[in-house]
Amino acid sequence: MLKNGKYQHALDLGCRALSGKDPVLIARFSRAHLEQARDDGTINLFLLFLNRRIRITWPEFECRDRLSGTLLPIPDKVLLVHYLNGALNAGGPPETHEWIAFQDLPDGRFYHAAFDKRAKAPLIKGFGANPGLLQEAAARIYHADPIEIGDYGVVVRVLPLVPLALVLWAGDAEFPPNGNILFDRNSVKLFSAEDVAWLAGRVVYPLLEMMNK
Repeated sequence: MLKNGKYQHALDLGCRALSGKDPVLIARFSRAHLEQARDDGTINLFLLFLNRRIRITWPEFECRDRLSGTLLPIPDKVLLVHYLNGALNAGGPPETHEWIAFQDLPDGRFYHAAFDKRAKAPLIKGFGANPGLLQEAAARIYHADPIEIGDYGVVVRVLPLVPLALVLWAGDAEFPPNGNILFDRNSVKLFSAEDVAWLAGRVVYPLLEMMNK
């Protein structure tokens, strides 16, 4: 994910790619809900993003939390616009239910250091000593479901077509705690490895904030 002023550039490129497309097709392939006002024809797309219902105006691409009305920060908006583009271009690929590690993504090895620093290492550091708390925190924040991978694991529904698995292995006298973040194989059709690294951190940090409280 790009830094500083480059966020806006990435956002502008993504919005420009979407602006000439059919919003009905975008909604269908991204599993968004489309509403069009009868009086003025205003179009809104509604997406579930990390257990929050987000309203995206068309064609302005203003993104707000529908409940609070709060504008999303630009990095989140970039992720949503990239998701809409990816879902449209890939034809709304269904989940494969085949989990892969970050380094198995195209360009995953190139961005692996950033992914490890932003998401994997903080996950292990934050929950390694108390891995059972991961399921509790993820269920509370994201309504995540447990998964039978590792000693403790959950599946977070990031977006309608994007599940993400957080997995921990408890340590013992011989080995320290370990963990990983896994992705559905079709995620490669929706996001770049750079986006996936940012998205993983976006999932982990709210969990760490709850843990620290």
